[in-house]
Amino acid sequence: MSRKYVLHSGQRGSALAVRITPRASRNQIVGVLSDGTVKVHLASEPADEVLNVELVGYLAEVLGVPRSRVEVVAGENGRDKLVSILDMDVETAHQRVLAHVD
Repeated sequence: MSRKYVLHSGQRGSALAVRITPRASRNQIVGVLSDGTVKVHLASEPADEVLNVELVGYLAEVLGVPRSRVEVVAGENGRDKLVSILDMDVETAHQRVLAHVD
């Protein structure tokens, strides 16, 4: 049985593809890959649930939005994740991410 997925135009928000590196010295955005994936180093341990909580908190801070507007929507158990940001367009999210690249 195949699933049917409904794709949305992103009118309610935007999404970021993120690649996580755990056990860093501090939380930081280290760059954006050629495919648009945001590379993020997090200080937390590599346990997936801990990483997800840390990522949501860090991205909410970077983007200037409440934690409740940021959610890991795919890749919960891996290093490559898709993060949804409600009520923020892609261009705004991209500019705020670039402003924090170390």
